[in-house]
Amino acid sequence: MRTIVNKTFDEIAPGDTASAERRLQAGDVRAWSAAFGEVGTLSGPGESQVAAGIVTAILTALVGSDLPGPGSSIRATSMQIKGKLPIDEAMSVLLSVKEKRSDQGIVVLDGQCTDPAGQVIATAILEVLAPTTRQQIQVAEHRLDGLVERCRDLKPMLTGVVHPCGADALAGAVEAAEAGLILPVLYGPEAELRRIADHAHLDLARCRIVATDGPEDSALKAAMAAGAGEVAALMKGSLHTDVLLHAVMQKDAKLLTGRLISHCVMVSVPTYARRVVISDVALNIAPSTDQKRDICQNAIGFARALGIAQPKVAVLAAVEMVRTKMPATLDGAILAKMADRGQIVGGIVDGPLDLDAAVDAEAALIKHIASPVAGLADVLIVPNIEAGNMVYKNLAFMADAQIAGLVVGARVPVILTSRADTAAARRFSAAAAVLYADALARDPAILLPETVE
Repeated sequence: MRTIVNKTFDEIAPGDTASAERRLQAGDVRAWSAAFGEVGTLSGPGESQVAAGIVTAILTALVGSDLPGPGSSIRATSMQIKGKLPIDEAMSVLLSVKEKRSDQGIVVLDGQCTDPAGQVIATAILEVLAPTTRQQIQVAEHRLDGLVERCRDLKPMLTGVVHPCGADALAGAVEAAEAGLILPVLYGPEAELRRIADHAHLDLARCRIVATDGPEDSALKAAMAAGAGEVAALMKGSLHTDVLLHAVMQKDAKLLTGRLISHCVMVSVPTYARRVVISDVALNIAPSTDQKRDICQNAIGFARALGIAQPKVAVLAAVEMVRTKMPATLDGAILAKMADRGQIVGGIVDGPLDLDAAVDAEAALIKHIASPVAGLADVLIVPNIEAGNMVYKNLAFMADAQIAGLVVGARVPVILTSRADTAAARRFSAAAAVLYADALARDPAILLPETVE
């Protein structure tokens, strides 16, 4: 949660400004087009009503959050699109106070959007009825861009990139380095890495290379380096996941904690105003109740490291009632009681809950579910890998969700990238790893909290 405080009319002065950066994804454009019945894309200045709608929405959001903030009421806007909106690049947004109309309580704002090169791509004039009293609101974190923002105050993290012998994998490491998130240490055959970089026009100047003989050697050397504290995180390259995790689980690597490792993914869906963590969608196929306990504890630590102080955890099943013939409902009830007894700590756990009751307060109300988690879940614990993977991929590929995923439970975070991941997904996952590793350094109990056994 974050607190937003407004500026009253009397506090505002000509020349006051508010600014933000926004990074549009292709999915944002598709979602806007679908919602407002326009099939076209952002092809050029003035050619799409979607462009005007998106810019208006961004500027009015800045009015509501910063200048003047909560309690504002927009009375009139005018908009001019001057250039193509950038996709997957930072767009700068600026509001400045042009004049005040004391007799009406109106503040006139100049709005401007610029692309990464500084070219003006949109201008606007907004007439806003400013609030006269102090107001503040609590807003749940939503978009994952905030993860990258939080990393700006942290040093880039030494990250072992394991066998990035493909253009996509190598590009993911280079892009994360260019974003100031990581300092890549590349584990792979040096000649092959340099050949791929030259062909893909990637600059390896910021990367140190540790030469290896193949995928298994890359994985083992990177895992040993992580266990020795030489790197603070691992990033999967173009090798198979099981090869990397086999190396992580080697006793000599000294990365195991005694707890099951599991995958957590934070998801931000454009049509849902809360971000949620889903686990486990990638590693553990049909976890037992005891394994789900570890999955739940890992997910709580992941959520806390990414800024959710006391995660509300919903253990999902097809129904919200305990049915002895439905093992997922039994797991939900058992895990909830484990949390009550201190065997799971750091969050509020309830189950079984079906998905609608977990994420929709009205659905929980209609079903008469009294629960501190229902309708407010921060973490969704799925019954098995099929359920989790389908929910996750449905949101990522059909609902234009932002995603950030890690393998947690080992002594360092492991970034699992995929050839199908977008550049944004790779960037958000790298940011999540930086924040998780920083949280571990400050508070090791994030990973291994004291529980009742």
